Amino acid sequence: MVALFNLLESIRGFIELGGDVLWAIMLVLLAMWTLIIERYWFLFRVFPSERARVIDEWQARGEHRSWHARRIKKELVSRVRQQLQRNVTMIQTLIAICPLLGLLGTVTGMVAVFDVMAFFGTGNARAMAAGVSKATIPTMAGMVAALSGVYFASYLDRKASIESEKLEDLLQND
Repeated sequence: MVALFNLLESIRGFIELGGDVLWAIMLVLLAMWTLIIERYWFLFRVFPSERARVIDEWQARGEHRSWHARRIKKELVSRVRQQLQRNVTMIQTLIAICPLLGLLGTVTGMVAVFDVMAFFGTGNARAMAAGVSKATIPTMAGMVAALSGVYFASYLDRKASIESEKLEDLLQND
């Protein structure tokens, strides 16, 4: 319990150093990782049964060579492809937003530095340091948040394409 309290206290101190923009980065990061975990759940828990259901539906058809049958096959594969791609674009968008929020933190931190310089001049280094930390910490946090999701978004996008192509190959014409 003490360790959890210390962790929360460290997070609070980090957010105080970096400014309010870190709250926005944290919310975007939470949303991004929620969607990434949901996609992994879908890929490894839900998709196998969905793939089996589509294959069974296709094999239950009497004929597979007509124009109508090819359209049905295309629709089945398209529906599964949409399920596989769901939220991947949103994840990629959230990844792109993280560095922009970091840049917003940089700008607000630099404004704080200029405010201190306007009020005290350049002689108060301690007051300027708070603004500098509010300028650099959000930039770092935004970049780290974005980098934490880049690999997973790329993997999910690639896996969705591969799985939909595999499914299309499995639904071969007789």
